[in-house]
Amino acid sequence: MLIHIGFGNIVNTAKIIAIVSPDSAPIKRLVQNAKEKGLAIDATQGRKTKSVLVMENSQVILSALLPETLAGRMQAGPEPLEEDGEGTGAGSNGGK
Repeated sequence: MLIHIGFGNIVNTAKIIAIVSPDSAPIKRLVQNAKEKGLAIDATQGRKTKSVLVMENSQVILSALLPETLAGRMQAGPEPLEEDGEGTGAGSNGGK
């Protein structure tokens, strides 16, 4: 199964070992070591990292979504992917 981790990025849930908060010192070291080894994937699009996904192959993926959000998506099962901002109906001026 695949889950959306934000900004159009999708991850295979079968390869995820853990989803953790990036705030603790051990996780910060894990992320720094992964960056030095070229094993870090930044999927935050420049936003603040709110969760770190630890993968089977020693890679770490940085996400701007909260761990609770990602865990909820994993438990909920497959979801349809939608483009951000579509279908809002905004922008119509209604004529002159």
